[in-house]
Amino acid sequence: MDKKILIVDDEKNIVEIIAFNLKKEGYKILKAADGVDGVKLALEENPDLILLDIMMPKMDGYEACKKIREKKNTPIIMLTARAEEVDKVLGLELGADDYVTKPFGVRELMARVKANLRRQVVQEEAVAAETDGCAYGRLNVNLERYEVRKDDRVLELTLREFELLKFLTQQKGQVFSRETLLEKVWGYEYFGDVRTVDVTVRRLREKLEDDPGKPEYILTKRGVGYYFDC
Repeated sequence: MDKKILIVDDEKNIVEIIAFNLKKEGYKILKAADGVDGVKLALEENPDLILLDIMMPKMDGYEACKKIREKKNTPIIMLTARAEEVDKVLGLELGADDYVTKPFGVRELMARVKANLRRQVVQEEAVAAETDGCAYGRLNVNLERYEVRKDDRVLELTLREFELLKFLTQQKGQVFSRETLLEKVWGYEYFGDVRTVDVTVRRLREKLEDDPGKPEYILTKRGVGYYFDC
């Protein structure tokens, strides 16, 4: 089945350029010109990936991302003309998986789309597998089903959050720099900055830890990076 990609952006010329290049790659395209319609299509049409602009009428991309994340774990790539780091961080904290700053090159955008879709395919193929998973104290991480439980309660992780947790648990106790985590988890084609790792770690801690300020699972080695311990 062809992958469906939802483009949510009020700049018609940008939408047409993106849609043209995605169609050349064989993707089906859905379009919305504002955040309200974007959320509606995201929930009703179940796209495989969403390209979501920030500055839009009726509802901005931040609020749209938040509403989509309440219902779906669909990969979301934020499209923004804002270059300020705080804007990028806010999008990631609200659950976006990735971001691209306008103006962007088509080649870069296509690489981001393919990388995020590949991870989604891995998740879909693995979810039917049955396994007891690996226990880390009160956590149970099921790598085949892409499922994390704490005290038998399923934790709602985004795909990117799960990929980071998976990588760290598989190298338990080993410290990784933010640059290495970008390479290993986000992929060689990722063009972002290391703050992306910090934001994802913070989101994971908020979901995994009893007290995110005193983490038990994902720890920081000051001046070096992050590691998993239990």
